[in-house]
Amino acid sequence: MPTEAAPTGPASGALLLCRAAPASVAPVAHLLREPMRLTRAGDEWSVLVPEGRPWRDGAEPVDRVVTGWTTALAVGAPWPVLALWWDPGHAGFTFASGFRRPVGFEWLASGVPVGEDEAMRTFAARLGLDPVLDVEALDRLAEPDSAADAGTRLRGLLAVLARVGVSLPAGLAPGAPADRLLEAAAERPDSLPVEWPGWREAVAERGTVDHSRLGPWMPWTGGPRARALALAQVAAGLPLLVRGLRRRGGGWAAAGALLLAHGALGLTYALTHPRD
Repeated sequence: MPTEAAPTGPASGALLLCRAAPASVAPVAHLLREPMRLTRAGDEWSVLVPEGRPWRDGAEPVDRVVTGWTTALAVGAPWPVLALWWDPGHAGFTFASGFRRPVGFEWLASGVPVGEDEAMRTFAARLGLDPVLDVEALDRLAEPDSAADAGTRLRGLLAVLARVGVSLPAGLAPGAPADRLLEAAAERPDSLPVEWPGWREAVAERGTVDHSRLGPWMPWTGGPRARALALAQVAAGLPLLVRGLRRRGGGWAAAGALLLAHGALGLTYALTHPRD
């Protein structure tokens, strides 16, 4: 049977790898307001499998959407986020950690590299990969190879990531259609659905934060450090939201909205739970 992308070639899709347990990832992922499945991808990693409505509806390319999501998930979290993405003509990855600018690399469907070598080295350094063996393996992925298409490149990247504990569950292979990936993730015994619960459930009726839903994404101590981080999230979120709305970019708009929302919640907590 034809897939959703049969008229144009392979389907578009993405996988978001977070270096944290599902219990830590779920509260943050809720704020993206995108239906997803969440499951383990190794002892120290989790993987989010998005439904992918922004790119399936043709609103924005998959790489731009996941760049916004990756940025939003990584800002303020103590763990990095790596997105693997693909579409009929390209494939690549985007890596984000904290407030630093995301880095990534891209290949054409044929496997021709179109990214910068320095991005690979920056990625390796930020993720804590071996500066010799792992960097050499990444450098090979950035070199021309007529026998390696984009799918082969992503599998090569996953082989390097296995050295830091990444282990994608069976059925979660880059290049597969989103619906097939969702089915494979749902079959996992530890799989969780990720859906936006709504602000009424995320925030308690008296205006305080419900930690059971929002989790340990930010150190809400009510002190100066927490307030400063909340203000930084608001300051970073506003221009991203404006950019996304102007360009009709779902990924950037989601990133901006998430940062604004979480920063506002952090400020609310700081005001309602003051510390001397």
